[in-house]
Amino acid sequence: MRSNDAAGAPAAAESFGTTPDGERVDRYVLDNGRLRVAVLTYGAIVQRLQVADGTDVVLGLGTLEDYLHRSRYFGAVVGRYGNRIARARFTLDGREYRLAANNGAHSLHGGVRGFDKRVWRAESAGPADLVLSLVSPDGEEGYPGELTARVRYVLDGDALRLEYRATTDAPTVVNLTNHSYFNLAGAGDVRGHVVAMEADRYLPVDEGKIPTGEQAPVAGTPFDFTAPTRVDARRGGRYDHCYVLQGRIAVTDPVSGRSMEVTTTEPGVQFYTGHMLDGDATPYGPFAGLCLETQRFPDAPNRPAFPSAVLRPGEERTSATTYRFHAP
Repeated sequence: MRSNDAAGAPAAAESFGTTPDGERVDRYVLDNGRLRVAVLTYGAIVQRLQVADGTDVVLGLGTLEDYLHRSRYFGAVVGRYGNRIARARFTLDGREYRLAANNGAHSLHGGVRGFDKRVWRAESAGPADLVLSLVSPDGEEGYPGELTARVRYVLDGDALRLEYRATTDAPTVVNLTNHSYFNLAGAGDVRGHVVAMEADRYLPVDEGKIPTGEQAPVAGTPFDFTAPTRVDARRGGRYDHCYVLQGRIAVTDPVSGRSMEVTTTEPGVQFYTGHMLDGDATPYGPFAGLCLETQRFPDAPNRPAFPSAVLRPGEERTSATTYRFHAP
């Protein structure tokens, strides 16, 4: 991709514009000679991700104005609670909390102004390592407690690792994830990509995409990706479902030969194939990229049988997700 001479240069902030509120947005470029990743302080967004042969394998936008008005969470860290919370409410320690409803009657990705629309602060920046942080005040979008979130981006050989940490001063719920859209071909659509997931169960949903509470076997259903399967082999390639993970996820573009392996400490992954992207509202049309949002389960605050998303004072929520690439 490049010589290693550039890999030792410290990451420097480049101005990426100013929000309507007057906040400066910076862009940091991490480079280890194998991967080159551009990260924005707005939304903690992965704007570019170039693999060893120079191909950019994520969907990104060129200007802050585009991210303000034309984004569908492209590359952002979403929170305070990624994915959906039914009826935009939950009960914690006997008290009901009402959230901002921004997905019909439900709350999606933290509400109207989630973490994807906030400017994060750069705590440290090296040639291949960046730490961004954000303080979400008590009551923001209806969530209790002041939450401090940190995301660390680390380049390690052909891998990008995202490490998440969160603390709170009052009981709350939290579910942080990255919403990058991947296209290993670098252009076109992902219906020909081949996906394999070590996941023998998934979460069926109702018409509002809220989990029914069941963890259903994938065997014998269109949701079975336990063996390598083309995205469009079933259901016309239309997926927006959470899988119960037991191991890794592998994605391959058979035409270019590029592949990606995803591993995570989280219990689930939202597999979304981008079929709802609108080429009129964004620069990208349907199936331009697929998302693998590693996370706690959607609507977990209302589902005691799901892995808990509750965070209490004195605790620290940590997780990590690694994306490892191979370019022939």
